[in-house]
Amino acid sequence: MNRLEEIAQKRQEAHAKLLKMKSKVYKAFLKMEQAAYADGALSKKQKELVAVGISVVIDCESCMQWHIEQAAKSGATLEEILEAVEVSMEMGGGPATVSARFALEVLDDVFRG
Repeated sequence: MNRLEEIAQKRQEAHAKLLKMKSKVYKAFLKMEQAAYADGALSKKQKELVAVGISVVIDCESCMQWHIEQAAKSGATLEEILEAVEVSMEMGGGPATVSARFALEVLDDVFRG
């Protein structure tokens, strides 16, 4: 199992465990997530691109993977996601450039894998 598969599996396992444990906070988080990413003044695709950028700046690998995948599923192109990563690099400086390396791995997996 490669690194990306391992991250996705751990995320899925934690999701299932929290649902099985009937976590009220996690259920509320899922409702908030659904509301946050619903089409509105910004489309789901645009919101996912924002989330990609934030994920890079805060260096959350699981977040980068999830939001890059969701952006692609929402119709974002490789070029659009790359630009979101580039904006995050500018906003986050050197540390975000290091985080962006992982985002590039995910992009390869989503668009070329």
